[in-house]
Amino acid sequence: MVVRILRLLRPADIGVFMAKAPATDKPKARRKAAPKSSVDATPEALLQFYRDMLLIRRFEEKAGQMYGMGLIGGFCHLYIGQEAVVVGARAATEESDAVITTYRDHGHMLACGMDPRGVMAELTGRIGGYSRGKGGSMHMFARDKNFYGGHGIVGASTSLGTGIALANRYLDNNEVTLTYFGDGAANQGQVYESFNMAALWKLPVLYIIENNQYAMGTSTARSTAQTKLHKRGDAFGIPGSECDGMDVLAVRDAVAKAVKHMRAGKGPYILEAMTYRYRGHSMSDPAKYRTRDEVTKVRKERDPIDHIRDQILESGAASEDALKAIDKEVKAIVTDAADFAQQSPEPDLSELYTDIVITADAAE
Repeated sequence: MVVRILRLLRPADIGVFMAKAPATDKPKARRKAAPKSSVDATPEALLQFYRDMLLIRRFEEKAGQMYGMGLIGGFCHLYIGQEAVVVGARAATEESDAVITTYRDHGHMLACGMDPRGVMAELTGRIGGYSRGKGGSMHMFARDKNFYGGHGIVGASTSLGTGIALANRYLDNNEVTLTYFGDGAANQGQVYESFNMAALWKLPVLYIIENNQYAMGTSTARSTAQTKLHKRGDAFGIPGSECDGMDVLAVRDAVAKAVKHMRAGKGPYILEAMTYRYRGHSMSDPAKYRTRDEVTKVRKERDPIDHIRDQILESGAASEDALKAIDKEVKAIVTDAADFAQQSPEPDLSELYTDIVITADAAE
């Protein structure tokens, strides 16, 4: 895809730009995470973080219910447990900055400000969805939100995100690209081709590795020789760091540091957010490769929403009643989105022929 972007440029322009330019399923003991961030946020910001994370959690819970009812078909990868990563990252960037991610994308859409109604309608294959019911869970897109999609191919977001960063550098618009992928995708070859290009041309791209400990059903300890994934850019001279992906403020601070690096023209950065998904890889995954006790322990001790909730109460930013009111509001939004999705009609058969590019060879 990066090559395709280059093809859109005139040969003379390209020349000018170049000139600038052990085997067990049990995961290893978790590395000591970065120290918990202090409550360095206004009461308004803390409450917004809480609301945004709670919206993602409740939305995903509802999506799981609707999948079980047969209202959502195909693949469906839930983001439950990882909410702090995308909310924290979005808080440290501008609305004009681009976002591209993988198939576990519902949380990213909501964090970008996409309407829950449109997202849920797309999940159910209805005309009111962001891709008019034709993309489903993994393939939504919102240009007005600078959200360049979820992508079903493992590792695809890295090469596409690098291409977007290439365009931004060419346009010299001081915008950065947040490119998300997981610990499993970190072992894909195209990731390192992208790293090489980004380092060579000093592209403003932040590679955020959402390390949720398991690539589908395989732990990183079993499949990955270098488990410190933020060091994968060392060979290319790309700096990297690790943050606690279960702490929204820690993620915000880490992304802010990386964004400062990129806006200063110093090129790409790799951030590994240590997080955890509570559900299986997808709705069809029973997650038998880990124990119930393991999941319960993480939920009890490190849940990102419980953590920000405790910070709010301890700092006096809001009362229990205020948080209950936010929860009630969020539940109403999600219920409305589910109702809208079910009431929205399915796409007309004529939609099968829209948004399709037919080449001359294919026509013959």
